[in-house]
Amino acid sequence: MRLDRNMSVPSLETAEPGARTFLIAGQRVVAARAAPGLHLVATPIGHLGDITLRALETLAGADLIACEDTRITHRLLERYGISARLKPYHEHNATQMRPKLLEILGQGGSVALVSDAGTPLISDPGYKLVREAYAAGHQVISLPGPSAVLAALSLAGLPTDRFFYDGFLPSKQGARRTRLTELAAIDATLVLFEAGSRIQNSVRDLAELLGATREAAICRELTKLHQEVRRASLAELAAQAGEMETRGEFVVVIAPPDPAARVMNDDALDRWLSEALTRHSVKDAVAQAVDLSGRHKRDIYARALKLSQRREADDGEH
Repeated sequence: MRLDRNMSVPSLETAEPGARTFLIAGQRVVAARAAPGLHLVATPIGHLGDITLRALETLAGADLIACEDTRITHRLLERYGISARLKPYHEHNATQMRPKLLEILGQGGSVALVSDAGTPLISDPGYKLVREAYAAGHQVISLPGPSAVLAALSLAGLPTDRFFYDGFLPSKQGARRTRLTELAAIDATLVLFEAGSRIQNSVRDLAELLGATREAAICRELTKLHQEVRRASLAELAAQAGEMETRGEFVVVIAPPDPAARVMNDDALDRWLSEALTRHSVKDAVAQAVDLSGRHKRDIYARALKLSQRREADDGEH
């Protein structure tokens, strides 16, 4: 099905029995059978109107739709009158499901892969399926569309010429603070996902570890009825954290660091080294810190050695 000025929309009267269809603007449209291969279909991140005609045709015409949660995908299909075969494909069953999906592809079938929202493979399972589909010689087709990463970047009003997407921050504070210290020196706009239950604490950590003066935007419930975008410095956002609405899904966008503020201060360096030394040797921790901190290796080594000796002394007392 292609909608353009020179072609009419296929009607149900001319359709073969059992034709695959979808509903658009109150009109039922016949969808051609999807081409053999794996189709990566972007779906709305909130507003169900943010779906492309090509995505609807592919979802209606595919032999199977592999999705994270069949209940969520069913709501989208119901909205557009699509009847399709759904199978769950997520991080917990991917190992068992991949051979079954590859078998369908091997028989010349078509599989549409969707996530619960947005573009498949972006903080969602699927890259191993794509790799194995390529390895088996199958066609892989991308259908671009909604993305929370790009929607947040466009709303944030921050530099977009270079950005670094890091997905969800670690859920535990110690690991989260370690990761933020590593991200602090990256010379690009940062894009992070965060859960509502952690957003308040994470914003405070961002202000402390990335720099209070860095501009940022906190985007909540993108494209949905209660969409909200807060733009301010990290210090101001941290001060507002206690009154922040925590329901919904969050994308945090942070401006690149000020070149003059890229050298890690003593306290931040000691915190990072203390956490790194629980997992690495002094030598490895120092090597990583040199890249992250902008500090001289000799200074870092002296601080790491002192912290390591203090930790060994504390352990000996116990």
